[in-house]
Amino acid sequence: MTEVSEPLTLARDVKRSIELLEKLQASGDFPTTKLAALQKVLNSDFLNSVREVYEHVYETVDIQGSHDVRASATAKATVAAFAASEGHAHPRVVELPKTEEGLGFNVMGGKEQNSPIYISRIIPGGVADRHGGLKRGDQLLSVNGVSVEGENHERAYLRKWKCGSINNVILAVVNKIMTHKA
Repeated sequence: MTEVSEPLTLARDVKRSIELLEKLQASGDFPTTKLAALQKVLNSDFLNSVREVYEHVYETVDIQGSHDVRASATAKATVAAFAASEGHAHPRVVELPKTEEGLGFNVMGGKEQNSPIYISRIIPGGVADRHGGLKRGDQLLSVNGVSVEGENHERAYLRKWKCGSINNVILAVVNKIMTHKA
């Protein structure tokens, strides 16, 4: 049975939220500065742009499944679209087993080079190569939940190994976006 999708009412929902915020502000029961900040976000051009992109994706992309599945997929596509428009890729998580042979990749960059930490080499046949989740040029964001952004090369390198008895190393990475200067 085909599910009939209901039309989105986001613009109406945002307008109603603003009206409710105004009532809360008038009541004096809540901190007005926080309510005013939320109201400012709801009235912003940015939120309106996000809403328009979300509605466009929701209405034009054929996503099968329940309303929740469709809404979740649309939200992810909207975030990815805005990230790409700003020159950023969507971060991903890669989990590699910690083995005697190492993790199978090298890094370059760091604070002392005024550069983020990047994957400089995937060792052929190594753990990272066999896993397939990392690519040369990926920017390393964190190791086991600890940020390496702004770290020097040596500290980022050591962070890969200072995992104690942890069996897996969890990396957050993002595709490197190349910018070309003319």
